[in-house]
Amino acid sequence: MLGVMLDCSRNAVMKKETVRDFAAMIARMGYDTLMLYTEDTYEVDGQPCFGHMRGRYTKEELREIDAACAGLGIELIPCIQTLGHLNAMFKWKKVYEDIRDEANILLIGEEKTYRLIEDMIRTLSECFTSRRIHLGMDEAYLAGLGKYLQKHGFQDRFGILCGHLQRVCEIAERYGFRPMIWSDMFLKLAAGTDDYYGSADPAVIAERQGLAGKVELVYWDYYSADPGHYEKMIRRHQAFGRPVIFAGGAWTWKGMSPDNGFSMKATAAALRACRTCGVEEILMTVWGDDGAECSCYAVAPALLYAAEAVKGEPDPKRLKERFYEIMGVSWDDWMLFDRMLMPGVDRHEYDPSKYLLYNDVFTGLLDHRCDPADEEYYADLGRQLKQVSGTGAYGRIFRKYIALCDLLSVKAALGLRTRRAYQAGDTETLRELAEVRYPLAIEKLKAFHKAFQEEWFAENKPFGFDVQDMRLGGAVQRLESCRERLLGCLSGKEEEIPELEEPMLSEDLGTHVWARMVTANN
Repeated sequence: MLGVMLDCSRNAVMKKETVRDFAAMIARMGYDTLMLYTEDTYEVDGQPCFGHMRGRYTKEELREIDAACAGLGIELIPCIQTLGHLNAMFKWKKVYEDIRDEANILLIGEEKTYRLIEDMIRTLSECFTSRRIHLGMDEAYLAGLGKYLQKHGFQDRFGILCGHLQRVCEIAERYGFRPMIWSDMFLKLAAGTDDYYGSADPAVIAERQGLAGKVELVYWDYYSADPGHYEKMIRRHQAFGRPVIFAGGAWTWKGMSPDNGFSMKATAAALRACRTCGVEEILMTVWGDDGAECSCYAVAPALLYAAEAVKGEPDPKRLKERFYEIMGVSWDDWMLFDRMLMPGVDRHEYDPSKYLLYNDVFTGLLDHRCDPADEEYYADLGRQLKQVSGTGAYGRIFRKYIALCDLLSVKAALGLRTRRAYQAGDTETLRELAEVRYPLAIEKLKAFHKAFQEEWFAENKPFGFDVQDMRLGGAVQRLESCRERLLGCLSGKEEEIPELEEPMLSEDLGTHVWARMVTANN
């Protein structure tokens, strides 16, 4: 297997026509498998609340996508969740609260839980021709520690998870599926460690195998450029005595911008380790954490690189030629998207193009990361993007980043400029900001919204863009509100602006999550 997994659960659910187009693109690259990661974004017989208003795929849509993929030589594999990551489902409290253990986790051992899971798997069995299924089960950190603990007392958590896995695998096998799962919870509990990537003795894991007989383990890791790290982790997984699949990442999940460069470094290291350890099934994940703000197409270079790297070290010249043959756009032009991530920023934690967009102009939790030079950086990048020609069907992605650069050329340090001028008593600068730069930022923010909307509606169902409307609309309203207060202060209507009286801290939030970076008051 050489596959790509598309996240269709974090607001963006790719339209069936776009899935066909994306499948055709990766087929030309050399992939043979596509997974649609759907937490609750697929229709389940007998479960009307499951995925309601989330853009869920209907059974007919899944059948159409499956047939289209098959015609391209692509195996479409369902990728779902049967333990954690079901927070959207649990919004329907009256329907599902009795099978919620804690947080977003299903209650293990409850018969209603397994009736729901059987409804899921039975429905999918009618929509997919593939007989492989990904059952999820990752990051269920509190499994067995909520309602389960209240009902049964503290139990060996590895045993609890293994019992749940056995039940779910029996259901999957009853419908002819061969199951796989994310490995992290099982490895950590078997090894007695909280750190998935930390120290774990393979001998200890081997003593506590206990997994369902035919399940395959998907080891996910996107963070290291050290082949030795991946080899060590693969050896630990192999101690379970089950087939191991490696899942790398094409970075789309830190905000608005892709990180093809680091994706390729990590992929090169991981694939060397896979060859050494005999791992032959490879999956590239394309996640959409915190809103799916980055198009899946933005990581096309990283996906092509991975497809070529499974055969050995890619030739850079041939890689660029292949990219142009497939995408119709220059590799170097496309890689301009990576420059949205400014040099010198810890891109594992932050996407500057997101925090500079949403950092509040008065409360400024991330002011310490801003610099007036950032505005010229994005102005220059915008000029370079505008010079690119021949973008064809992908012009929408270029237009989005051009609009974002135009916005950041005014907005990036607007809050910092405001705070400095206010605290210095520089009324002339404050007036210029309020009368010129704030209105210009509002105008460019509205233009970015339109460009983002164009990209989104070309690729995804409309469901989920309501989140972007609220975020960007809130950003517009906030700029307007702060501008009015600045003008009020300048006219003597307001004596002071309390937020700007507060000191600016240099504490890092360590997050790419909008709700945490935009305000301290939620």
